[in-house]
Amino acid sequence: MLEVSGLSKRFGGLQAVRDVALKVPPGSITALIGPNGAGKTTTFAMIAGFIRPDSGRVVLDGHDIAGRRPDQIAEAGMVRTFQITQPFAGLTVLENIRLGAFLRSADTSAATAAARAVGLRLGLGPFLDRPAAALTVAGRKRLEVARALATAPRMLLLDEVMAGLNPTEIQEIVAMIRAIRDGGVTVLLIEHIMQAVAALADDVYVLAEGALIAHGPPRAIAHDDRVIEAYLGRGAAAKLGAHA
Repeated sequence: MLEVSGLSKRFGGLQAVRDVALKVPPGSITALIGPNGAGKTTTFAMIAGFIRPDSGRVVLDGHDIAGRRPDQIAEAGMVRTFQITQPFAGLTVLENIRLGAFLRSADTSAATAAARAVGLRLGLGPFLDRPAAALTVAGRKRLEVARALATAPRMLLLDEVMAGLNPTEIQEIVAMIRAIRDGGVTVLLIEHIMQAVAALADDVYVLAEGALIAHGPPRAIAHDDRVIEAYLGRGAAAKLGAHA
């Protein structure tokens, strides 16, 4: 469904992303992981149209969308969430979700109905008429996903949607993401919580210093020496092997 190739971005003297390539099959959950500063969010931003790549292709359903605006990419069926949630605090939860629904319908009644259905689907039913500012961190994470899902995407990019949550909330979000995929939406996610990645992802890509260093199923990635050293430092893989 999504195929990225040769994606690169430089900011002045910093090569933030270098020749990244990945594939996301339809109906899958694919993870993009890596240590802080690896280039994950920059890669996401280029895929979703928030940053223009210096080079490379972003092909969605056979069409190269690299360089298009975020709204054009959303209309094509791919939207992203943001790690730092910023709901419109003066609006209700339902009104926040409806902002996404307006992408597909200018009719207020139709957009409201679509937003309500998404809110109920993501467990926000009891809060729909409350101010978004009153939500907990976990509630705001759900709202961020709901607003994106209200655009009726075929592909959803999730940026650390589980950051800052407790173990119970993480389990609930894992179940929510599975349900979204089972509902027909393909998912590409950035995540630091490895247990969640292992529970969700069919395929994992690993970035370090702007370049891909590994790709494979979660179990293989967890035992890859390059990945261990990217997270824990040079020589860590050998030390862990000696203690195994």
